[in-house]
Amino acid sequence: MSEVVNDAAAARNQRAREQALEAMAAVQVDPVPMLRYTSEGRVAVIGGMEALEFAPRLHGRLKPLLILTEGIEEPGVPVVPLGGRPIAIEGHLGQFTLKLGTSGKPNFEQIQVDLILDLSPKPLLTQSMPPAGYVWSALDELSLLAATEQLQEMVGTFEKPRFFDYDPTLCAHQRAGKTACTRCIDACPAEAIRSIAEAIEVDANRCQGGGICATVCPAGAIRYRWPKVGTALEQVKRLLTAYREAGGSDPVLLLVTEQQKEVLNALPSNYLPFEVEEPASRGLEFWFGALSYGARQVVVLVPDALSEGVSSALRQQIEMSRQILAVLGYPADALRMVSAEALDDGAGQVMPEIEPASFAPVGEKRQLFFTALDHLYEQASRPRPLATLEVGAPFGTVFVDGERCTLCSACVGACPGKALQTAEDEPGLRFLEANCLQCGMCTRTCPEDAISITPRLLFDREKRHAVRLLHKEEPFHCIRCGKPFATLSVVNRMHRALQGHWMFQSERARQRLKMCDDCRVVDVVQDPMAMELPDGVRLDQ
Repeated sequence: MSEVVNDAAAARNQRAREQALEAMAAVQVDPVPMLRYTSEGRVAVIGGMEALEFAPRLHGRLKPLLILTEGIEEPGVPVVPLGGRPIAIEGHLGQFTLKLGTSGKPNFEQIQVDLILDLSPKPLLTQSMPPAGYVWSALDELSLLAATEQLQEMVGTFEKPRFFDYDPTLCAHQRAGKTACTRCIDACPAEAIRSIAEAIEVDANRCQGGGICATVCPAGAIRYRWPKVGTALEQVKRLLTAYREAGGSDPVLLLVTEQQKEVLNALPSNYLPFEVEEPASRGLEFWFGALSYGARQVVVLVPDALSEGVSSALRQQIEMSRQILAVLGYPADALRMVSAEALDDGAGQVMPEIEPASFAPVGEKRQLFFTALDHLYEQASRPRPLATLEVGAPFGTVFVDGERCTLCSACVGACPGKALQTAEDEPGLRFLEANCLQCGMCTRTCPEDAISITPRLLFDREKRHAVRLLHKEEPFHCIRCGKPFATLSVVNRMHRALQGHWMFQSERARQRLKMCDDCRVVDVVQDPMAMELPDGVRLDQ
């Protein structure tokens, strides 16, 4: 009897899944800009004697040029002997530049090609996701044939999406000459992101759409747009809503790439596929959004070929999210990251039945995450008030040592999330925890080393969004006009810093430090001794 019931439930879930996938497909996805590449088949073959033997076999659409690293030049294809010069590779499909030698030296040479076949003992490009058009191959016959087929498929005109948006005003990379956040640079498997002063720059041509940059970005400054996270969550919302309305039960959201979709054939019919370009392209705002919309479990299916750097960064995000779920009182297994071999039926605990959220997925990374978190917090039976997180988490609080802080506001000007703010009516430092990225910019810019940060996540929305006072002082008033212009600690700091300076040796000069800027200028003009130089002192000192 139980088998009949199970078969009926499976059939119902199968019908519900089909209807849900149709509903999800109806969501309009905004188009994204496309990048165009043109390759005429000019391929640089880099290697020694084996390359010399193999290069003439490339024909038809491929036009080989041999960069001979060792051996003697022979007729067959155009050859450029490397002659012991260093070699550097720049560019991408259709626009590679080979730099042979050292710039400025007599034997320096640049070569433009569309494709590169690297037959060196080890790849010349070491990033885990090299640019399109670069192929490294072992020297056995099967590998060389596979490389040839791959190169032949990259002749012609191609397009790919511009996968990301970037808002430098939100970026926590650098402020005031201090570097804080390098998460996206460190995680990018294509090495397509670099630092440029107080921002980053993404080489869209080298970007392969891995998406881990957006997943680890604490501020949402770099955003994945294939599709945008709001659109992706709307698709999930439609998927889960239609599934429930069609009578489906226990939905498990499975994030899969196009190449992984065949795993569905071996899974129960309550597994709902959500196709992604790359498994690391969706982060905690997406996972928590899916759980709040009623998914009993979210499973991220990762391929074996995922690079160690991307896998590690993704695993850290997953573990942080699982920790938050556990503190809320939900099973950590409601979010899993697994390989195809480890994907089994019903592994781990799933979410309890909750009232699905109805909010529209509007906003960016942190806003969407907090909206989903608030819903899960309201549905939780016995949540704790906060989660203590590991160092590196993008949520947390700030502590200020009142004995050290002079309220100079250096931290306020540097804070990328606007979590630190000046007080309105008196000298003071205020803090909005919901905006804190835990980037550490404040600790790096504080001249008094008065600030420390601690990662945590407050679940109570009102407390998280409440502005609280960290430190305040009474204003110091100008001794001449009475106008408030600083704090006592700032004035004392100036006295200590300038006590040995020749301009502040007289009592009158020291008293000027207690005046506002306007009164200070007037007093200097009225003081006949103000600009007299002591013996041995020059104006340039």
